[in-house]
Amino acid sequence: MSLWKRHQIFEKNSVVLIIGILAVIAIGGLVEITPLFYLKSTIEKVEGMRPYTPLELAGRNIYVREGCYLCHSQMIRPLRDEVERYGHYSLAAESMYDHPFQWGSKRTGPDLARVGAKYSDEWHVTHLVNPRAIVPQSVMPGYSFLSEAEIDAATIAGHLRANRTVGVPYSDDQIANAAADLKAQVDPDNGDVDALVKRYPKAIARNFDGKPGNPTEMDALVAYLQMLGTLVDFKLYDEKANLR
Repeated sequence: MSLWKRHQIFEKNSVVLIIGILAVIAIGGLVEITPLFYLKSTIEKVEGMRPYTPLELAGRNIYVREGCYLCHSQMIRPLRDEVERYGHYSLAAESMYDHPFQWGSKRTGPDLARVGAKYSDEWHVTHLVNPRAIVPQSVMPGYSFLSEAEIDAATIAGHLRANRTVGVPYSDDQIANAAADLKAQVDPDNGDVDALVKRYPKAIARNFDGKPGNPTEMDALVAYLQMLGTLVDFKLYDEKANLR
């Protein structure tokens, strides 16, 4: 039977064509999915990465809620101009606890993958309240309301549990102490900061929005921004990578 006659079988019989399409899709899917079942991990683990603290997670939730990723990416490509402007190229491990990840697809503003510790808390608060006070040509909207909106610490444990269901390794201890850790990170004078840092290495505890009182959404968002790109020691990472 010639190739043409074999092809006619599919052209003249829609049922056979559908079965053929499904078979091809199934084979292609198996080729892509099957390796995931026997690979221990598709993401290289990097020293220093940890789950977000309760306050940082609350800040990330606000970041997602306000659609910040629509104008600010968090993914530095391994290109010279990108690295020189923003810092070390992004690693897959840096997004391993993000659900969803915040790589973004557009940069109206700069990439924020390495913004942590680059500016003071006061700078971030001023920028969020009135962006044009920092960058006169900015088209970013103001978020002054974040300073008035308090975080409901009683609900943060539920957010940790939800993240654990999708693979973030929050322990029972971290979930049980979520509310206390959130408050301690904003008010270190009245919280157990040592316990916080033990559960979340490199966690920074201070009054982020500069105002007294209960933790606010401004505290949470600034805390999240201030940790971005600060967990991995890239000098050590590059040294180990060169030894492989």
